[in-house]
Amino acid sequence: MQRKDVLINLLDKTFDKESWYAPFNHAIEGLTAEQADWKPEGKATKSIWENVNHLTYYKERLAAELEGREWKNNLDGEETFSLTDSSSHEWNAVVQRVEKAQANLRQAINGLPEQDFVESSLEEKLLDIMLHDAYHTGQIIQLRKMQGSWPENR
Repeated sequence: MQRKDVLINLLDKTFDKESWYAPFNHAIEGLTAEQADWKPEGKATKSIWENVNHLTYYKERLAAELEGREWKNNLDGEETFSLTDSSSHEWNAVVQRVEKAQANLRQAINGLPEQDFVESSLEEKLLDIMLHDAYHTGQIIQLRKMQGSWPENR
């Protein structure tokens, strides 16, 4: 198996392919806008919606870089959490956007020659994105458990 295939496999596992841990897509499955926007009272934490915004931003940015597109939407880390406005209750559009960002990133990776993974820092960037996704997916699952929306038997 080539490096690119291994990385795409790992990218899929962090997003929507079940492994021994829940992937991102399963972590947000079935959520309502209200559940996605919920925060525990008195806690300094981001909502699920904000975490999804944050992950979407970095996937879109990396895909643009890999495709050689100019990226004009430069945000600092904190700004990425408010990429979309949760007051609009357009949760389904946010979910579609993150799915599109994932598909575009996957396609961009797939279109690169194997040599690019050996001769650049691309592999490190991709692993960072995957670890980042896994970290925030864990936060999303924890928030769902706190609000009682995570299935008891999954």
